[in-house]
Amino acid sequence: MKTNPLTKLLALLFAMALVAAACGGSDSTEASSDDSSESSDSADESSDDEAMEDDEAMEDDAMEDGDGAHSGALADVCPANVVIQTDWFPEAEHGAMYEMIGDDYTVDPGNKTTSGSLIAGGEDTGVDIEVRAGGPAIGFAAPRVQAYTDDSITIAYSSLDAQVLAWDDAPMLTVMAPLEINPQMIMWDADTYPDVESIADLGEAGVTINVFGGGGFSDIFVAQGIWSADQVDPSYDGSPARFVADNSIAQQGFASAEPFNYENVFEDYGKAPAFQLLHDAGFQTYSQTLAIRPDDLETLRPCLELLVPIAQQATVNYAENPDRTNAMIVDVVATFDDFWVYSDGLAAYGVQTMNDLGLHGNGPDSTVGNLDLDRVQGIIDQVADAGLPVSADVSVDVMVTNEFIDESIGF
Repeated sequence: MKTNPLTKLLALLFAMALVAAACGGSDSTEASSDDSSESSDSADESSDDEAMEDDEAMEDDAMEDGDGAHSGALADVCPANVVIQTDWFPEAEHGAMYEMIGDDYTVDPGNKTTSGSLIAGGEDTGVDIEVRAGGPAIGFAAPRVQAYTDDSITIAYSSLDAQVLAWDDAPMLTVMAPLEINPQMIMWDADTYPDVESIADLGEAGVTINVFGGGGFSDIFVAQGIWSADQVDPSYDGSPARFVADNSIAQQGFASAEPFNYENVFEDYGKAPAFQLLHDAGFQTYSQTLAIRPDDLETLRPCLELLVPIAQQATVNYAENPDRTNAMIVDVVATFDDFWVYSDGLAAYGVQTMNDLGLHGNGPDSTVGNLDLDRVQGIIDQVADAGLPVSADVSVDVMVTNEFIDESIGF
């Protein structure tokens, strides 16, 4: 049986519980002492076997119940406040992070943060968690940049292609991927282009592709001949106005959000667009990963040994039972009272779509959150082949690690 940090933790807590029980009353303590003096040798052997069986049973029960830790489990090894910097306002794609926030959460609209007890399987882990909104909330700075300007950030969202490109200036080490597949897609109007079925078809048809800022996957698709450089329009700002007004363009978006909004929210459009995931078009980066500053690895290692499995289990729990966390996300967005709006319907659609399309899922095995190292190398190669700047220091082993992954946790 594989020994993992949670097994050790449960065994420790079990032993502490036995000590506490023994100290619960003088009568029981004295009786235990008398018995042990008469038959200590035979009792030791049998109790060791029973304790091992109990530890294994407790671990199995805990994993079945979704319990990653018990009260106080992280207090001695993690920062008192675990800060996670995301890449946008709260949304279903961030569900696992909000799944770890207890019902005692508070919202700071000014700073766009959500804070509360860090929980695992409903249990308080002894530390707090603060999830920070990104995107407009931090002036559109990349989470990695924010991590290097604010050392209170424990974990920042990342994506592998961005890690490759920014290695010399702001290196990050990914320790887990809550999403198996990147939600990003390119969408188009199905009525305008009834024969288009893929991103490659858009390229062949000469359709203008409206994207955020250009670079990254845009340049990779140009290098691969999927579309031409003059098709890429990097002026997309997140507004639906242009796509609604001009059905001839294609547009970047999230498959787990935009189709719902264009059909149900943006009444001037009023239908679901067609789309293809970037992943299915060959750009198979890991996006919205959990990453740390590499220099923090040794300091955070004891924390990550327990925290990463908690995040893995939170990913599974959220995908399978999202109602509590979705209600929190909707409430947080409403409390922010900013331009970003988020409804119960969109939250439910987001989770269902992530489940249906495999955005929530295991890797090439039965484990959630781990990274396929060949896939990581493929992203490095794609970035380099596109002629984008790749540091000589970039390699799979410095960009990602599966060290903290609990292989027993999965869908």
